[in-house]
Formats: sequence, C-alpha cells, structure tokens
Amino acid sequence: MAVSLGVGSSTIAIFNFFKAIEDGKIDETERRMMGVTYVVLRVAMVLIALMYIVQLMLGYLDMETVFFNSTTAVAVGFLTVVLYINAVLMTYRIMPSTFGPAIQASAWYTLGVITSIATIGFTQYSIITFLFGYACALTLATSIINLHMFLLKHRK
Repeated sequence: MAVSLGVGSSTIAIFNFFKAIEDGKIDETERRMMGVTYVVLRVAMVLIALMYIVQLMLGYLDMETVFFNSTTAVAVGFLTVVLYINAVLMTYRIMPSTFGPAIQASAWYTLGVITSIATIGFTQYSIITFLFGYACALTLATSIINLHMFLLKHRK
C-alpha cells in the first residue's frame, strides 16, 4: 500500500511540477499544492522504511524467508536508500533539477514494478538484472523529464 501511495503521489508531483514551471515561475499557490504532495510522498517513504525493517526482522526470525532470502529485499533496500538520499539532496537544493526528479520517479516506478512482481512470487533474479533495469528506468525518466522541461523553456 505504501508503494502504491508513493508511486501515485510521485506521478502527481511530476505533473504538478511541470504545470507549475509552465509559466516560468512557481507561485505561492503552486508551491503550497506541491507541498501537500511532498508530505504524502514522505509519509509513503516512512511507511516503506518501516515495513522494510519489519520484513527484515521477520526474515531474521525465520518467519518470512521469501522476502528475506531474495534479490527483492536488496533491491527494495537500495531503492529506499536512493529515495531518501535524493529527497534530502533535493530538499537542500544540492541535487540539480536535471537529475533529481528523474531519480525520484525512476526509483518509485522501479519499486512499484519490483513489489508488483514479488506478489506473484517472482523474487529471484540477479542483482545485475535489477541494476540494469533500474539504469534503464533512470535513463528513460531522465530523458522524458528533461525533454519536457526543454520543450517548456523553448515554447516561449
């Protein structure tokens, strides 16, 4: 549920951002609307981190071995760390807007795909396969977001 909340609110955040920068500036109303979305994203991130810790604890206690002994556990942990680090870097304006939104979007969407395929029992794949898939998602998200921003800037 937390992943669905994050994927959905991440999608809304991207579209809100595109709409807000359409006129070249983000006004106060747009900033407040985006702020609400960011709060929902942070709630989803906290819930994901808590559930990840619970699943690891259950695995450690041999109560849930499917998640614990899988690449999915590593992938979810990696993507959660990416989400947190990137969110902090974006909040402090250290991460450039060329990459920040794309990193967030690709991490959320990859997390959504990974948790979806885990529900049907597909949890064993190589870490190389996961990293390749995430690199593809990151490249695609970066291309789409930056192309859209380029088109918005040159539309004027």
